[in-house]
Amino acid sequence: MLVDQRIRRGRRRKDIGKDDWLLTYADMITLLMIFFILLMNPDNPIDSQRIELIVQTFQGLGTLRGGNTLSEGILAELGNDVSAMPSTTQGRRLNEARRKAVSEFKPEIQNRFVKIKEDERGLVISLAGDIFFQRASAEINLEQSRNTLQKLARFLDSEEIANRKIRIEGHTDSTPTDVDGPWPTNWELSSERSAAVLHYLVDYGTNEARFQVAGFADTVKLKDPELVEEDRAENRRVDIVILKEAHE
Repeated sequence: MLVDQRIRRGRRRKDIGKDDWLLTYADMITLLMIFFILLMNPDNPIDSQRIELIVQTFQGLGTLRGGNTLSEGILAELGNDVSAMPSTTQGRRLNEARRKAVSEFKPEIQNRFVKIKEDERGLVISLAGDIFFQRASAEINLEQSRNTLQKLARFLDSEEIANRKIRIEGHTDSTPTDVDGPWPTNWELSSERSAAVLHYLVDYGTNEARFQVAGFADTVKLKDPELVEEDRAENRRVDIVILKEAHE
């Protein structure tokens, strides 16, 4: 009897704490879920500069050497004062501009009139070609687009991007234009669409000297190949690119 009691007590002691790892595992899963919710939320875009710093902290995990230490202001392992790095300051302001753009153009984003993203060139505001222009034309459909263009002009004068250069890029689908019409090729059509957007932005108060205008015809597709009309519609666009300093 005494031996049985000792065996049972020993088993109970071994059982204590054996499932405690589940608490840590559950915490990790919860944090991952929150991370992906934040990542997918268009109203709360991720600060790309902060992500870059976070990635630096994981250097070495592949060889089990451990990561670097991430701190506000100073990232000791990199030997830099983060708050003093020009690229970080510029990136922070561009992220602030992106958050502001997502907030101000929320109705247009929901209606798919406008798309906002950030790439190696800078902050990109894409205007849907079929909403802003007559089909196969560089004439702006002002009835549908006036409010958005006025809002865009105000945004481009906002403090976050007041000194940035801006490039307006016209893009078409691969459907040929009428060779006997006013735009014999998609090169002329895409360039004229960019110029038309510029003229209205200037009319609404933006500084013309900050702008560059380009036409790319159908050479920079978002959808390639163009299998259906929806693909062609997505390629018909005008991109307003708030340029990073390296691309000015």
